[in-house]
Amino acid sequence: MIRRVILLFVTNLLVMLVLATIANIIMQYFGISTGSYAGLMIFCFLLGMGGSLVSLMISKWMAKRMMRMQELNGSHVITQQVHSLARRSGIEKMPEVFIYDAPDVNAFATGPSRNNSMVAVSTGLLNSMNAEEVEAVLAHEVAHIANGDMVTMTMIQGIVNSFAMFFSYIVSNIIMNAMRGDDDDGRGIGDFFLYHIIHNVVYMAISFLSLPLIMWVSRWREYRADAHSAKLVGSHKMISALEALKRAYPHLDKQDKNIEVMAISAKNSWAEWFSSHPPLDKRIAALRNSTH
Repeated sequence: MIRRVILLFVTNLLVMLVLATIANIIMQYFGISTGSYAGLMIFCFLLGMGGSLVSLMISKWMAKRMMRMQELNGSHVITQQVHSLARRSGIEKMPEVFIYDAPDVNAFATGPSRNNSMVAVSTGLLNSMNAEEVEAVLAHEVAHIANGDMVTMTMIQGIVNSFAMFFSYIVSNIIMNAMRGDDDDGRGIGDFFLYHIIHNVVYMAISFLSLPLIMWVSRWREYRADAHSAKLVGSHKMISALEALKRAYPHLDKQDKNIEVMAISAKNSWAEWFSSHPPLDKRIAALRNSTH
């Protein structure tokens, strides 16, 4: 876990430093100043959207490094199932298929595009579900790829990041000007650090307030992936898989579920507005209602 956190932190830091440098070069080339609201918005858009796009581009690489996965060859039954489902979903280039050793009952899909993607399943899922339930889970993950859900979430996150960054700069400037007073034209090292502390606090607050919108889109894509899976393999198989998840999750430790945002399911949160996945009971009910 420590290795994963360090890898994620260092990667994000390097990405943001590189993007900030590129954004400044672009702004200078076109003669755009961040001193105006329009210029600041352009800078924030380049940084916010750029960060999300880079995260999407390296998502497969990050998943492989963080989860220590083993790629399954083309003759493996899981690979054959994924490729069959992918072809039926109109995907041209077959996803890579991986397995990782973990007790959590999970599977996820990631990648920058429909034709550059991967599906990964945990040993915990394979050991706790029957063949039909595994097939339904694989169909659910293939649905995320076919529907372009990774790109959708990237665009939403990039837009939110851009506006959160923009407003946090504005609010930070207002607070700093109020604290320093009109007669104080200088800004020392203390002001520099205080400004960035205020900026980061405001940015995190705005980002937190925007979570319900992002999570609503995430829950919508889960319902859509469930429906796609039901269309491919049958509603009864997807319902059975969700029922298996209900039985499994109460027995897992919290630390076992460290990729819930990408996973087939996440444990129901006390606040559904901030949950990336709908409650399992609601997903099951939606599938049952679609068959009537």
